[in-house]
Amino acid sequence: MPWLPELFSATALEQFEEKQQQEVVNVPYYDGLLTGEIDALVRSFAGEPQLHHPVRGRVAGVAAFRRFAEETNLWLTRHNASVQDVERVVTAPRGFEEVVLSLDGESGRIAVPHALVADHDATGHLQELRLYFSGWPVTGRHANRPPLLQRDADLRLADVVAEYQDALGRGDLEAITGTFEHDGYAREPAGGEHVHRGRDGLREFYGRLFSNGGGIALEHCAAVDDGRCCALEYNVVRWGRTELAPQAGVAVYERGTGGGLRAARIYDDVDPPVGPL
Repeated sequence: MPWLPELFSATALEQFEEKQQQEVVNVPYYDGLLTGEIDALVRSFAGEPQLHHPVRGRVAGVAAFRRFAEETNLWLTRHNASVQDVERVVTAPRGFEEVVLSLDGESGRIAVPHALVADHDATGHLQELRLYFSGWPVTGRHANRPPLLQRDADLRLADVVAEYQDALGRGDLEAITGTFEHDGYAREPAGGEHVHRGRDGLREFYGRLFSNGGGIALEHCAAVDDGRCCALEYNVVRWGRTELAPQAGVAVYERGTGGGLRAARIYDDVDPPVGPL
């Protein structure tokens, strides 16, 4: 997700196909923005464009979206942006994609993990985009983000993803590390060096997360799950003994071949009420 490839120029499509080494079904978010073909982006929506951005907030309507896309294209170009694809899943009625966006910063290249969830109609046209990333790699600080969605009481998670969520909420260190494959890993929102792999690394990471007197309570809002990967949109409402104003985020859980998690990649900007990780 999310842009419709038939709306782009032949030159842009050739570039997409060369990068992906296959026929393009959907044009990725940042690849589409980098083309500067704003009409194709606008026409990919079923109606008025709707986008939620961690910094810019809600971008609604054609005029506002055009300005946002043009300014973002210019900013990406000025910072010599490159995009590394991580994962992409499209189901009905929504899909998600993950990338690592690399940029020129004041002291060198900065890598910022991004996740995007897109609601779409039966024709593949977009209804709403929700973008998630942490500002920590760029600014060195967190920014609280209000909820984008409300809790869905009917949402049911499956297998090891449900087990992980149960252990996370209870703060059960043994249970949550046990949901991972032997070589599985968890990646913090900041990405880069903030990756915790294997039993010892996971135990240290989640032990620190649970050091504020308990687990992390999430409101489950929406999910995309193709059986291999699950993207869960949520609101963080409590961290151990600390009640929090609800804050939006998404996490992607990638299943391994042994029935456990190969990876848990987290995208939010919550300032954890614990010591340094």
